[in-house]
Amino acid sequence: MDALTDLLDGPRARGAFMLRSSLNPPWSMRIQDEAPLTLVAMVRDEAWVIPDSGPPERVRPGDVMIIRGPEPYTVASGPRIEPQIVIVPGQRCTTPDGTSLSEAMDLGVRAWGNDPDGSAVMLTGTYQMRGAVTQRLLAALPALAVVRGGTWRSPLVGLLGEEIGKDEPGQEVVLDRLLDLLLIAALRAWFSRPQAEKPGWYRAHGDAVVGPALRLLHDDLAHPWTVSGLAARVGVSRAALAQRFGKLIGEPPMAYLTGVRLAQAADLLRESDATLEAVARQVGYGNAFALSAAFKRERGISPQEYRAGAATA
Repeated sequence: MDALTDLLDGPRARGAFMLRSSLNPPWSMRIQDEAPLTLVAMVRDEAWVIPDSGPPERVRPGDVMIIRGPEPYTVASGPRIEPQIVIVPGQRCTTPDGTSLSEAMDLGVRAWGNDPDGSAVMLTGTYQMRGAVTQRLLAALPALAVVRGGTWRSPLVGLLGEEIGKDEPGQEVVLDRLLDLLLIAALRAWFSRPQAEKPGWYRAHGDAVVGPALRLLHDDLAHPWTVSGLAARVGVSRAALAQRFGKLIGEPPMAYLTGVRLAQAADLLRESDATLEAVARQVGYGNAFALSAAFKRERGISPQEYRAGAATA
């Protein structure tokens, strides 16, 4: 298992918000839904994405936008159009003065907009949960990443467009999995660009020493790893592994492993009802006490407090 697989194998889309928007210009939407991650695929016409911090980006058919939250942003048919629609938490839409637009812009099953035959068509998929492993991935992304249609090929946008309007048994699960696949494909395309500022764990995947070490760590978090034991498995000296790992990843092997373990533990606490003892053993801690001590040292609260806060949220 590689680092990207591990990051995406934790919190998967579950009940993600999915929508096909049809709009005639001029239109402008202020997105204030506080979602941690949103994908927008431009199917027809063009649009502008205007982050609160950063320059506006023009997007064309075939482009896919990866938008990191929870900061607000604007999507519009032009860069200087004042928002007419505001999207708030819960994916409710209103006018800027708070009047509901949900009924007026409802065009059917997961269809929305000001005209069913609008010139602009977009597919939107929004991840609603905030998992700790996802945060490690989000930290490697800019506020807005645009994967240009001319730089990659994928049938997923077309398939998502076909499925998004269906209302059949199990449809939410189908759409969740398609969104996951589209996210993975878009991330791979984004990080594969020649000019991409890849995170250390992504660059290290292809390294002859650190790549195998990362795969060993991610493949078996519960193993009682040491630097010496990991170096022996990779076939290099302890000093060589530590130096190479620190140079590429930016932290020592055991510090990296601790961060991944605690992130996985946070996801399990948030998304499952497993006991603290079971979570501890699954992520490589001998018992609940050892996990609690490490978790509180890292996050400032106990695992029980974290789980209670996540349930309340």
